[in-house]
Amino acid sequence: MEKITVYTARAVRTMEPSLPLANAVAVRGDRIIEVGSLESMQPWLQAHPHTIDDRFAEHVIMPGFIDPHLHPSMAALLLPMHFTTALEWKLPWQDVPSTRGHNEFLDRLKEIDQNMEDPDEPLFAWGHHPIWHGEMYRQTLNGISATRPVIVWHRGFHTLVVNDATVEWMGLDEVEGERHPQVNMAEGRFFETGLSLAFRYFNKFTLAPKRFADGLERLRQVVHHGGHTTIGDMAAGMFDLEMEWPALVKALERDDTPFRVQMIPPAMPLGGGKKEGAKLIARTVGLRERNTHRLQFYDHIKLFADGGFYAGLMQLGPPGAIEEHHGEWMTPPETFEDVARTFWNEGFRIHVHCTGDMGVELALDTLEKLQWERPRFNHRFTIEHFGVSTPEQVRRMADLGACASVNIYYVHELGDAYWKNKLGHERASQMSRLGTLARHGVPTAVHTDFTMAPALPLTSAWVAATRITEAGHVMGPEERLTLDQAMRAITNEAAYVLGLEHEIGTIRAGKKADFTILEQDPYEVGAENLREIPIWGTVFEGRPFPIKKLK
Repeated sequence: MEKITVYTARAVRTMEPSLPLANAVAVRGDRIIEVGSLESMQPWLQAHPHTIDDRFAEHVIMPGFIDPHLHPSMAALLLPMHFTTALEWKLPWQDVPSTRGHNEFLDRLKEIDQNMEDPDEPLFAWGHHPIWHGEMYRQTLNGISATRPVIVWHRGFHTLVVNDATVEWMGLDEVEGERHPQVNMAEGRFFETGLSLAFRYFNKFTLAPKRFADGLERLRQVVHHGGHTTIGDMAAGMFDLEMEWPALVKALERDDTPFRVQMIPPAMPLGGGKKEGAKLIARTVGLRERNTHRLQFYDHIKLFADGGFYAGLMQLGPPGAIEEHHGEWMTPPETFEDVARTFWNEGFRIHVHCTGDMGVELALDTLEKLQWERPRFNHRFTIEHFGVSTPEQVRRMADLGACASVNIYYVHELGDAYWKNKLGHERASQMSRLGTLARHGVPTAVHTDFTMAPALPLTSAWVAATRITEAGHVMGPEERLTLDQAMRAITNEAAYVLGLEHEIGTIRAGKKADFTILEQDPYEVGAENLREIPIWGTVFEGRPFPIKKLK
């Protein structure tokens, strides 16, 4: 039997109401034996060989942070690209300055083009947003280069624009592109399910073994630097699982990877495809044969309702948007209901990408119908993202037993922009309405959807508890969480949304020994300082992993 290790700390914040505060936690192997003090756990220590590890004596131990919704493969695709975002990004290996203004954006693209050594290498730039950078068109990008493929990827990922040289490089037939309902060849624009057509040609480059492996290594650094011990891959295999899987296993199923990944596949292929229920179920269940220690498929799947929030393609109910607005369905409503029924009846836990209030309405209409047809308890039907919604929808979520996993960073980055350009102040200030969810008792986590938000749980908790925008405004103070609620949204509530509350999310006897080690106590520094707390590192399944300083 393994020796017990007792980690002592200035404070152990367990997130367990029965024992919220301690100063020691005893671990054997990958499990917690007891939480309390050196005095209270003496019966264990007198009966078994043990060591006292006081390296965290001046630190605070919290449950390992959990992001229930991000995209490792998407991050690996984007992290090697050139960042051209309107807001500054702090990555473990560099700080990326902001780029704002139409001319400044084009100047940045020209600078990148001029500094690239290989004249034939495609220029992939991620971070364009028309609110800050103006619209981009095929003809605009022809002005950057007539010979180099130039691909400008929208900040929200759901849209990209290419130049003539890219179309030639892809070998894409113009007529084939025009036939797709979510491709505009004249503008060089691929959006929503139209991305699947682009991926068919891009994957040979973006998923090339070395490039993808380098991206996954960067993803490993990002996840660890955020203090995560568990993440959810919410659309696992989103590009090409057969190409992605060997690289994921090689990069993440390693002894030095200090986190696990819960793999939640799409209920059906993102580009469409066969919809026969039996085949969808067989395909999804069959994925579990791939499971490794850190990469696990299980009984959760993801469905898509309306379009991307950053891309402005969410489906909005009355009164719509300030200017003419065209939302998109990622899944036709009639198909959505059929596929949801297939997985509901097989007992799956369903997560639904919803960004606008009409997307939420489709999801809740479907949930209510399925509950009527075949009632289920503890079903964990989860609304993901939850950008624009109504208070009545939150009450309905509570009535139907739904959960929420919310991208709260929308408020920080888009609060002012959508107030002035899309939604007006009332609805923009109530985006990602966490306060209403809390008042109705809806189980609620926050996530980053990385790279839609920095993979920094303490930053997410800071936005949840302050609702401060990038311009410094407090948007919707009544929708703030308390500090304690915000910390629970990245620990035990996130574990609940993933269906793993019996294993992770709090610190108590019997659970996995997953901890995030902080240099300050969130409950002492207050909500306004959460994002400034330094992270020492993590303990994953009983083993300490300090964060390596890369800069």
